[in-house]
Amino acid sequence: MKNVNLLVLLIGCLIGPALLGKQTAHAQTSEPISLTTAEGLVLEGTLTLPAGTAGPVPVILFIAGSGPTDRNGNSGVGLQSNAYALLADSLAQRGVAMVRYDKRFSGSNLQTALKRIKPQAILFDSYVADAVGFARMLQADRRFGRVYVAGHSEGSLVGMLAARQLGAAGFISLAGAGRNIADVLKTQFESAIPATERQAASLMLDTLRMNKPVNVVPMSLLMIGFGPMNQPFLRSWMQYDPAVEITRYKGPVLIVQGDRDVQVAVSEAERLRAARPDARYVLVSGMSHILKEGPTDRAANIKTYNDPTRPLIPGLAQTIATFVGKE
Repeated sequence: MKNVNLLVLLIGCLIGPALLGKQTAHAQTSEPISLTTAEGLVLEGTLTLPAGTAGPVPVILFIAGSGPTDRNGNSGVGLQSNAYALLADSLAQRGVAMVRYDKRFSGSNLQTALKRIKPQAILFDSYVADAVGFARMLQADRRFGRVYVAGHSEGSLVGMLAARQLGAAGFISLAGAGRNIADVLKTQFESAIPATERQAASLMLDTLRMNKPVNVVPMSLLMIGFGPMNQPFLRSWMQYDPAVEITRYKGPVLIVQGDRDVQVAVSEAERLRAARPDARYVLVSGMSHILKEGPTDRAANIKTYNDPTRPLIPGLAQTIATFVGKE
């Protein structure tokens, strides 16, 4: 596409009062939705619907980020943002339905998953299969016209793989990495682990990317989940390059990235954009990793992760609603 089709918005600076004023508020309703996996694990979720709309509405399947992040954007390990619930409500007000769910090892299924599924049996494709399962349900539901897939952070790669399998109406990447996760981790290790262990850590990541196990893991990495039980998941994750996978999905793409994201650099989104120059690209001024306004100071930025009352960054829901054809 020509450059005119690239959407580069500095939200809060370039969205004028006239554009903000054209939205139509809808009442909303919520209902439970669930999927039973091949292992018999029940993944519970929430479907948020705009009320009072005529005919099929667009629906977005939303896939959470890394760690035990639940359907609302919360976890028991330093994250209480409510960001996903806030986004669902904001989209419903704009006539867009959204499904968000507790992925494996999060929310309502956490304790059952820990008892029933061995960590070494979990592969990255398990999460993709779960997303596809939910999306198939939405594709079969006559209340919905077009089914879109959105993924946040780690969920971005899950989402683009699922969108390709589904032939989804569109794909939305929110704070998604543009490089292989092994390369992302190498960058993070530069400031996260002692210099004396970085060479060993780099070699470990290279070995895992070759889909080979690592028997000797530095203690600092054992402490953050690189032990033998978690390596099958990491190895399966490392078989994918987001910048390659996004080209294999042929539908419309929206790439959204915040310029105050302390976890995913703008350069990651730029790599996705380079791979899909026809995508709509939105650089959100002031947005942090949790889709809210974030301070420039790193420590203060991370502190906001535990403030569920903090609102979404202005304009985000509208940008997504525009992409799916509602505004």
